[in-house]
Amino acid sequence: MEQHSFRQRKIINQIEGEEDVNTWRDWKWQIKNAICDIDSFEKLTGIKFPPEEKNTLKKTLDKFPMSVTPYYASLIDPQDYKNDPVFRQSFPSPDELITQDYEMEDSLHEDKDSPAPGITHRYPDRVLFHVSNICSMYCRHCTRKRKVGDQDFVPSKKEILKGIEYIKNTPQIRDVLLSGGDPFMLSDEYIDWLLSEIEKIPHVEVVRIGTRVPVVLPYRITDGLVEMLKRHQPLWINTHFNHPRELTASSSRALKKLADAGIPLGNQSVLLANVNDCPKIIKKLCHKLVQNRVRPYYLFQCDLSEGLSHFRTPVGKGIEIIESLIGHTSGFAVPTYVIDAPGGGGKIPIMPNYIVSWSTNKVILRNYEGVITTYKEPDEYINNFCDRKCEDCSLQLNLEGAEEEVEIGVEKLLSDSDETGSLIPQGNPRIKKRKKHD
Repeated sequence: MEQHSFRQRKIINQIEGEEDVNTWRDWKWQIKNAICDIDSFEKLTGIKFPPEEKNTLKKTLDKFPMSVTPYYASLIDPQDYKNDPVFRQSFPSPDELITQDYEMEDSLHEDKDSPAPGITHRYPDRVLFHVSNICSMYCRHCTRKRKVGDQDFVPSKKEILKGIEYIKNTPQIRDVLLSGGDPFMLSDEYIDWLLSEIEKIPHVEVVRIGTRVPVVLPYRITDGLVEMLKRHQPLWINTHFNHPRELTASSSRALKKLADAGIPLGNQSVLLANVNDCPKIIKKLCHKLVQNRVRPYYLFQCDLSEGLSHFRTPVGKGIEIIESLIGHTSGFAVPTYVIDAPGGGGKIPIMPNYIVSWSTNKVILRNYEGVITTYKEPDEYINNFCDRKCEDCSLQLNLEGAEEEVEIGVEKLLSDSDETGSLIPQGNPRIKKRKKHD
């Protein structure tokens, strides 16, 4: 039987009265036994809150509900829970009730940029498709806190079909991002149906799924789910690890299943004060991600949603972290630091400034060490004049894949890629006789 940690055994015993590896690894059991109130949290983790603090915490829960999987709760260090990154991301704080004047319920204007149910169409060639409002855990830093726990926001199949119809009728859409909530909280059958419907749309080239289940509910990544996802390619999955502590043996197994299935994996982290606002933490996170075949994709500045002010850092902290990564580790291990602009302006990359100065023929650059160097511009460069008359352009604008060479003659006989055994001249009399008899 697979061994559990001491904290996992304690939680199982509190719920079931006995240890059972199959029970613990059953994702539906994890959801059924999600921790949704303070008394249950205290019972299962052994953490005790003073009565006065409990009363304040309950006020927070009245506005922003709590739901933590037993698995994720088992990662909390009860000896130092107040500084624990897992605790801070999963357990409510009275600071969530502090709303600044500049904070917004829908800071990214996802609802205003919604031309159809569940659809946010902000960028020209891609849409966000809100297909589920159910989460395996309610993250305290969620930008969609306005929808958490509200059953009125759970989209019906009728609404989903309206979203699919919008995608069908909008030919510029080539990329569909399924989001939520968490799409993986839907059943395998429902996800299969949803992906199949989107695949029928000729102009959709790729589908992405945004999920946090590998972090907070890794047992949801079942063999059955992975086998189904393998049938729907090209498919990309972005997950949401914020701290190295979240990359456990269980989460690594979940990521391995997805990567072994040939599904490209990315990660979107959020920069959170007193959770991961440290160059060492983010670097270690990025290294552990690439070890698990997950590309660090974005590092988000925390949004201006209600109740998140205690999580926000200055932008300068993010710049400092990126400075600690570029040149100091592999390029593919460096995420893009972005601010998702308030009001629906989209993601804006924020980078340290590596251009010191430039003139008409030189660019002065500095590297990660502080070395300042010169890049010489070409003495002569004639730009291709573009009047949008593509048929007259000298550039090769056949943008489809180039045709591969087809072997002919003796080369064809020598090739292992062709099963032809003989080359027979046209009009061969012997072959003509055969045809007469056939």
